[in-house]
Amino acid sequence: MEALGENLETMPRVPLADNHVAMLREIGTERTYEPGEMVAEIGDTVDTFVYVLDGEIEVKDPYSEARLLDSSLGPTQFMGELSFLNAGTYFLPMRAAKPTRTLEVPRVDMLDLMARVPELSDHVIRVFSARRRRQFELKNSNVKLIGADRDPRVQKVEQFLSRNRIPFQSLDMDGRDDETLAACNLTDHKPSVILGQDEVMDDPTPRKMAQHLGLDLDVCRKTLYDVLIVGAGPAGVAASVYAGSEGLCALTIEDTAIGGQAGTSSRIENYMGFPTGISGADLVYRGQIQAMKFGTRFAMPRSVQGVTRKGDGSFCVALDDGDEVCAKSILVATGVQYRRLPLEGLEDMEGAGIFYAATDMEARFCHGTEAVVIGGGNSAGQAAMYLSRSAAHVHLVVRGDSLASSMSSYLTQRLEADPSVTIHYNTEVTELHGDGHLEAVTFSDPGGERRIDTRALFIMIGAAPNTDWLSGMVEVDEKGFVRTGAQVGRETPFETGTDGIFAVGDVRAGSVKRVASAVGEGSVVVSRVWDNVDRLAAPASEV
Repeated sequence: MEALGENLETMPRVPLADNHVAMLREIGTERTYEPGEMVAEIGDTVDTFVYVLDGEIEVKDPYSEARLLDSSLGPTQFMGELSFLNAGTYFLPMRAAKPTRTLEVPRVDMLDLMARVPELSDHVIRVFSARRRRQFELKNSNVKLIGADRDPRVQKVEQFLSRNRIPFQSLDMDGRDDETLAACNLTDHKPSVILGQDEVMDDPTPRKMAQHLGLDLDVCRKTLYDVLIVGAGPAGVAASVYAGSEGLCALTIEDTAIGGQAGTSSRIENYMGFPTGISGADLVYRGQIQAMKFGTRFAMPRSVQGVTRKGDGSFCVALDDGDEVCAKSILVATGVQYRRLPLEGLEDMEGAGIFYAATDMEARFCHGTEAVVIGGGNSAGQAAMYLSRSAAHVHLVVRGDSLASSMSSYLTQRLEADPSVTIHYNTEVTELHGDGHLEAVTFSDPGGERRIDTRALFIMIGAAPNTDWLSGMVEVDEKGFVRTGAQVGRETPFETGTDGIFAVGDVRAGSVKRVASAVGEGSVVVSRVWDNVDRLAAPASEV
């Protein structure tokens, strides 16, 4: 299956071309560091491209102060990873190992150079991607999580980090290695999030983690964006790519993680160009990197609470915590979310045996248990196939008597042929059992009721649109999906009845609920957004 980022152990070290270094000299400045002097601390904003001319830069272990990795950076190499593209922060501390001389270029100037010189851009992004992947695989980070399987709060932080490809360490509280024992002593043997060497996060949340890592960007720095893209699923990220590449000043806001509902799909095999399949998270993550390369910013996890229109035709949206962002155009790409089942105790056990995604993180909670997946769509089918690798057995619960109208044929055939998966037609889950954590569920079918012991229930049913935040600014249908195009008297299918507000992807009434369709809509709509920006002639500006 396709994955993003080459392995640093096999990727050859290729110096920047001489003419590219000459371009860096034109816009950068030289700087020197003494041995042991810090080049970057954890939490520092990655606002400079650092190219090594002479000397050596190493990664410092944030716990022991010793060198963390055998490898280091020498002449012709450069610092950084993907957080550079989004003006994020350093995950690891970097210091000079010997007298070192660098060539340093401001981030904005470097992005502009990369946009003009694609060969340079390709080289830099390939290295950045490989480093992020390597950090994620080796779990090189100043963030440790312990007891995620026992505390929904810690689990939500782990889901946020995992789905956004942010390096972290996850420790099992039952572990007996020195690192786990030290963490348990530090946290008084309670599930916790540990920052750096000894800081325990109070009441951990994804938002607090984003603030610590610099992902909660200062999005209000600009007084007026060309377009605010709300939602970072396939449609929103595709629009982010094309908006940036077409020169629009764009900001994309996501309240959970890059990828949206598609990001929870463990394997997509019917998307053109990936014959061996690709996870939904990887597919959309690639798009995010492309968008950041073109200058689109991403802020997460931030949620939009409401929208108002100004007298000049632009819009201001209210964010959580009272922040406000203004833009000439709004692109609604908030997609849909799985519906909650009306079961007693459901909310109390969300994150404690009840899940709405089936990724690597959730799969590890299925070992030794019978997993139950509710749903008849492709996401539910993909989840059942993926979880069958780790669970003792998978039960796919379907309300109807067939999957023909809701699931791709290739996926249905695989499920029916897999001995580790049982499909239960004309069946519903009617009761949850457990005290603090799911222990069993009750199935109800034409033959009566029966109990299945399980510690992992995956709910992937229905499609509730995320449109409450629109504050009545656009017309929606009886189910809450945004009406567009001919439904509201507009020429193109992505315009709402309100000038300057557009909708794409699953949130749009009448759209085809497929990843490829969402990507296409997000790509095409940008031309109409440009028309609206031209109508409001004042350029996007910064404070």
